[in-house]
Amino acid sequence: MFDFDLFVIGGGSGGVRAARVASEAGASVGLAEEYRLGGTCVIRGCVPKKLMVYASGFADAFADSAGFGWTAGEASFDWSKFMTAKDSEIDRLESIYRANLQNAGVILFDEHATLADAHTIQLGSGRKVKARYLLIATGGSPYIPEFPGSDLASTSNEIFLHDRLPEKTLIVGGGYIACEFAGILNGMGSQITQFYRGDQILRGFDDDVRQHIAGCMARRGIDLRLKTEVASISGEEPNLLVTDQDGNAQLYDYILYATGRRPNTAGLGLEDAGVKLGRRGEVIVDKFSQSTVPSIFAVGDVTNRVNLTPVAIREGAAFVETIFNSNPTPADHIDVPTAVFTRPELGTVGMTEQEALAELAGVDIYVTAFRPLANAMSGRDEKNLMKLVVEKSSQRVRGVQIVGEGAAEMIQLAGIAVKMKATKADFDRTVAVHPTAAEELVTFKRPVRTS
Repeated sequence: MFDFDLFVIGGGSGGVRAARVASEAGASVGLAEEYRLGGTCVIRGCVPKKLMVYASGFADAFADSAGFGWTAGEASFDWSKFMTAKDSEIDRLESIYRANLQNAGVILFDEHATLADAHTIQLGSGRKVKARYLLIATGGSPYIPEFPGSDLASTSNEIFLHDRLPEKTLIVGGGYIACEFAGILNGMGSQITQFYRGDQILRGFDDDVRQHIAGCMARRGIDLRLKTEVASISGEEPNLLVTDQDGNAQLYDYILYATGRRPNTAGLGLEDAGVKLGRRGEVIVDKFSQSTVPSIFAVGDVTNRVNLTPVAIREGAAFVETIFNSNPTPADHIDVPTAVFTRPELGTVGMTEQEALAELAGVDIYVTAFRPLANAMSGRDEKNLMKLVVEKSSQRVRGVQIVGEGAAEMIQLAGIAVKMKATKADFDRTVAVHPTAAEELVTFKRPVRTS
């Protein structure tokens, strides 16, 4: 006898979507979330981060306005005022998540939950409930490697709750989170140093894009130090002494580590229930998000597949289609468009040039870097970058890379073309919208590289 058809552990984007859609399909659904509904994206990720991106961007707007004839007074940024407004918006969004679930008939448990067996959930209150299917949607969390003084560093979780804007910040890491916060805090007025142990930031992205964004960051005053690692941290905020691997020491008042994330599977009872976990603790699932235990499924970052909020939502919906609507639907992870909110921002979909060279027989590369019209008037020395990766034999556009203002908005539409397997000729037949940055995507005449 089951208490629920489906029980979801985790109230982030993937779990919420699966719970709501399953309940609307007629299933009895329970969901347990021990912190706040909305998960990483709404509470301590995409949404508050994007609000911070918006806030940091006004520094450019104030500075650039002079080139267009505006005279403005001295601008200043109030961290406390921003944080209060940000928290209010997050509270509003969480209440919407809760209302949507309750209106759909989902029973909510605001408490910790673990697995007792393949069908049984142990709640923090001591109650046990049984479900025909269990869905693990607990997401992931940032981690800090252990070294002398590692407990003095913070992660992206804590920056959203910090009580002041740091004056002098060290950011450690070279991935998208590290680079985004470098731009955010730099725009708000913090002096930024960024350590990355690799040869170039944004590993896994297109090499032209990586180099372009690194140059833009440096010109904005970010002290980017490649091939550099923290050896130790000592002291206390706001006087934290950081020593690197070469013995160089410098004081900072805040240290933000963004060196990776791990799936939240520890202590859930998964392995005791027979669920196989991967090397990083991720739940191993098949294309239908089913684990090694037939009644247990997992979606989102806890599976460490494509760790993006819209992907988790799609995985949750596909799970419901498969299990409750008798329509086997695999999760689709091909040609997923995504954005990185660096300054300037990046939009990308499909293959990088390096991936195409490794996987395709022949490739045509179209790329241009240009100063956008607004920057010509403002005097800002920052260029956009546009790039198409085209398969030589079929002339299909296999990848699009955009760096510049509005890149995230542009890549959503470019993603449709790539998903539809558009060719370079399809792009060429499209009339340009002028004057825009996006028109560069449909006016490329000849490749700059071919192989």
